[in-house]
Amino acid sequence: MSQSEFAAYVAIDWADRKHYWQLTDSGHQHREHGALLNTPESVDIWATGLLARFPSGSIAVCLEQSRGPLAYQLGKYERLVLFPVHPATMASFRQAFFPSGSKGDPSDAGLLLELLLHHRQRLRRLDPDSVETRLLHMLIELRRKLVDERTRQSNRLTAWLKMYFPQALDWIDNIDSPLGCDFLERWPTLQQLQRAHAETIERFFREHNSRSQARIDERVKAIRQAVPAVQDTALLQAGAAASTSLVALLKALNGALTSVDQQIADQVPKHPEAYLFAELPGVGPALLPRLIVAFGTRREQFQSASELAAYSGIAPVTRQSGKSKSVHFRLACPKFLRQTFHEFAAHSVAKSHWARQFYQQQRNRGMGHHAAARALAFKWIRVLFRCWKNRETYDEVRYIKALEQRHALPNPPSESPSPASSGGVTDNATPIVSNPNPE
Repeated sequence: MSQSEFAAYVAIDWADRKHYWQLTDSGHQHREHGALLNTPESVDIWATGLLARFPSGSIAVCLEQSRGPLAYQLGKYERLVLFPVHPATMASFRQAFFPSGSKGDPSDAGLLLELLLHHRQRLRRLDPDSVETRLLHMLIELRRKLVDERTRQSNRLTAWLKMYFPQALDWIDNIDSPLGCDFLERWPTLQQLQRAHAETIERFFREHNSRSQARIDERVKAIRQAVPAVQDTALLQAGAAASTSLVALLKALNGALTSVDQQIADQVPKHPEAYLFAELPGVGPALLPRLIVAFGTRREQFQSASELAAYSGIAPVTRQSGKSKSVHFRLACPKFLRQTFHEFAAHSVAKSHWARQFYQQQRNRGMGHHAAARALAFKWIRVLFRCWKNRETYDEVRYIKALEQRHALPNPPSESPSPASSGGVTDNATPIVSNPNPE
């Protein structure tokens, strides 16, 4: 869509309480500016008036937000075409025009409008994916945040236990597990635990699926012989209170994670393209929905595998100036998306013959684990992109056969790596896929 096809151009600098906007029509004859409150009612009145003023054609809207409240509110108007701008891009653009570092919401709205009018070809328009994909996306991101929060609370609990009850960390393998939470909820201090009968402790572990009698006996013996780490009454009382509070949070997070996991499991079979990723080597219940969301259903979003590899952060960045050239890790990217491809590549090593050989080849060349996994992920993206574009599932046997025909199969781990062995597949390579009937 060219700029002349837009009836108007709008830029909005959003804020927590008030949004500032600037507007110009298709002829760029004059600009208007104003502000609106950050409420659904105010945004609706403003957007409805804007659409009534320009009844024909689409309206381009530029904003420094891609998935925030304002973007979601404006997304319900079909004729509003959103162009989100990354905050880092906006900061660099502002620095170019205001080297002094001055900043203001009205002026930022003007800069956003300049970006929209003169550099729109460098902006990616926001075209929402299908409902199934967006729901899975939100659920897996919610799950990731819950896992991160559980890790934070578990680390806090561990820090407290190290101060007043360190033995619990030796007796319980995962302190944030149901066993660990129930253990500390019942006996938050060593003194309380040592007052319990041995039969009570043994019954507790058996009820929590601890089947090894030798391990139970070892724990009971260690409990009886344990010496309190501290005698400070203040620390013991504060530690018990902290442990009780943190255990309550961990149990709530565990319950929330179980609920979200069930919702994700219910949604995956409903996605129309789940079959494309379900049988990939190394894919399990956690990685499957993440790969579905990584590709989505909008095939016009990425024109090549290289574009997806760069967007996801798997492809490295090259810096060159004169005779100086360096290749380094890409920092600006969706971190969770990069982690998805990284983890899938690492898991595929145990299940895919060529992936295992390629990974070992990179390790033999001196790469660390993560660098080798990213290199493997780069190869996987090229393979999966072709499968995704053609709506065909991956076939390991046919892919290995094609690699052998092109003499591109990586060397076995026992052999010395050959510089001629690339072990990948190019964008114009023959697709090594099969097409089952998903219906």
